[in-house]
Amino acid sequence: MRLIFRQLAPAITIALGVSGTAIAQSAAPGPEAAAAPATDVGNSTKPVRNEQESASSDTIYITASRISQLGVADSANEGIVTGEQLNARTVYRPGELLEATPGLIVSQHSGEGKANQFYLRGFNLDHGTDLRTTIDGMLVNQRSHGHGQGWTDVNFLIPELADRLTYRKGTYSAEDGDFAAAGSVGVSYVNKLPRTLVSLGVGENGYRRGLIAGSPAVGAGNLLYALELFHNDGPFNKGDDFRKFNAVLRYSQGDDRSGFNVTAMAYKASYNATDQIPKRAVDAGTLDRFSSIDPTDGGKVHRYSLSAAWHRTTESSATRINAYIIDNRLRIYSNFTYFLDDPINGDQFAQPDDRTSMALNASQLWKGSLFGRPSETSIGLQLQRDSIRNGLLNTKARQTLSVTRRDRIKETSVGGYIENLTRWTDKFRTVLGLRGDYYDFDVRSSLDVNSGTSNDFIASPKLSLIFGPWSKTEFYLNLGTGFHSNDARGTTIRIDPKSGDPADRVPGLVRAKGAELGVRTEIVPRLQTTLSVYGLDFDSELTFAGDAGTTSAGRPSRRVGFELSNYYKPTDWLTIDADIAFARARFRGSEPEGQRIPGAIEGVASLALAVDNLGPYFGALQFRYFGPRPLIEDNSVRSKATTTLNGRVGYRFKPTLSVELEAFNLLNSKSSAIDYYYQSRLPDEGPDGQEDIHFHPIESRSLRVTFVATL
Repeated sequence: MRLIFRQLAPAITIALGVSGTAIAQSAAPGPEAAAAPATDVGNSTKPVRNEQESASSDTIYITASRISQLGVADSANEGIVTGEQLNARTVYRPGELLEATPGLIVSQHSGEGKANQFYLRGFNLDHGTDLRTTIDGMLVNQRSHGHGQGWTDVNFLIPELADRLTYRKGTYSAEDGDFAAAGSVGVSYVNKLPRTLVSLGVGENGYRRGLIAGSPAVGAGNLLYALELFHNDGPFNKGDDFRKFNAVLRYSQGDDRSGFNVTAMAYKASYNATDQIPKRAVDAGTLDRFSSIDPTDGGKVHRYSLSAAWHRTTESSATRINAYIIDNRLRIYSNFTYFLDDPINGDQFAQPDDRTSMALNASQLWKGSLFGRPSETSIGLQLQRDSIRNGLLNTKARQTLSVTRRDRIKETSVGGYIENLTRWTDKFRTVLGLRGDYYDFDVRSSLDVNSGTSNDFIASPKLSLIFGPWSKTEFYLNLGTGFHSNDARGTTIRIDPKSGDPADRVPGLVRAKGAELGVRTEIVPRLQTTLSVYGLDFDSELTFAGDAGTTSAGRPSRRVGFELSNYYKPTDWLTIDADIAFARARFRGSEPEGQRIPGAIEGVASLALAVDNLGPYFGALQFRYFGPRPLIEDNSVRSKATTTLNGRVGYRFKPTLSVELEAFNLLNSKSSAIDYYYQSRLPDEGPDGQEDIHFHPIESRSLRVTFVATL
């Protein structure tokens, strides 16, 4: 059966091979894919439309580590990265697995254990705003979070279970809702491993990791389990002491046509935070690069989830349903200004956040005809409710001194969409979509004047025109609007809880408008290339000031840029990924302070080489560059560029036993992972402190050795 329809749905359980065998384990290297699996982006699944198919079986096989998207994708900036390609990457932390998305940078401004910083398409996405991220069909972005809107903590991700990564960029897909203006990325887990996996790793700076995973047959299905224990200090004078316990248990039945799974996950961690430090102190020699000012910063976190997914596919329709409940708890202590506000006790503050999130996603697709032409129509419904307790406390050494605010929030959203794909000719197809989202906010604050209710609605039309292919080349024109939600507390605020001054309320939903021209070609054998030029406008750059407990509406903004992505497999043993991107980000309108958007990323480049099937040897080399960035609006202060080079080399003693050596920051670069410019005060400075660059260093060169056995 030709899988030529779009399944815009929440399940991520489409099987690969028999009973969901992992791509990472079953893929055989080669230049082209014989057929393709369903793909997960956001809360949805979209099977790849491929012209080739096995005539004798419904089983789907993958014979390449990147799947061709000609005749499949609706823009130049969506794609699939298989488990084989993900496993070839060298990653220092789980979040860096997402860098398989071309143009995406994953960084850190604190010690391990805290949510990562993300950069994409001219955005400093902070901890995840405007990058919609799902793991196994569950939204990771947390709304109205105590530390930052869209908080995205992916430290519970287990790379060995990753079945595939799918990505989309821009505002052009009706199934992508909140936080997807810059893009969306989804990682799905396997249902079944071919063998039990045991992995033991040791390394410098206190690195220790153990993993066991397997999937024995139970009844008519499989019981997937994984247990991970982890510790890392990093190179810091006061070690991160990042400790985590991570577990997955899943029961699944079925295949690519029909099946279900039920999954439980548990993640618990604690860490010391080595937050950014002032450059002036390092230049003066009073601090070294790996020091911290407040040694009591840090946090504790847990995430427990229960999810279920079901799908059924026929030749003319597809139905997908998933539901989940997540319990998140975070205790985070930070001090970014040191002694500026309180010269006696210091400026440490706590942002506790406890929440229960429940969601239901369902979609239905019908394959038919429109005006006599092949057509597919999808409808979807996405429901979510968050019950949240968070606050802002003044603390010293993690002990509460006073309460700035405590809040109880109920946030409910209902999203629906309809999308139609029609092939008008063999060389022209259209995708027309419409999405609507309604949000209800209910805030009960310790400052009663800031309590209240509000709601907002936004409609988001989408249009994509796809031309080709001619000579294995397609062209795309994409138009659409999207949005991100704002912190619920900003929609009801009246008084700034820190200063006591009147505060302006902000809208619950903020519109984004995007347009893009793109091309995708495979005219050169074994080479996949995409090029796009895009623009993205936001009605306002809304920000939540975590150290003040307020949300403010910023100025309208515009980003224009281009992205070039290449995937080349010149031989069966060598794979090359080469990507480059540039963005111009500016505030719209004229203001005295300037037009630059602080922290907005400009130039990005990456080069990844992977070697396998070369006798018993395998390895990888990964270069990453992200360029200077403006740190204030007038561009008078800029960060420096950051360059890293990581690599690994491995040896297989036999098919079931291997060892690999990973090396991070091979050049021992002294670059920054992130830079900010703001006012802070050190203990020996005057009451006003100083404005300065504050940075978090990338980790020094380090080595890790990992032994992997399959049983």
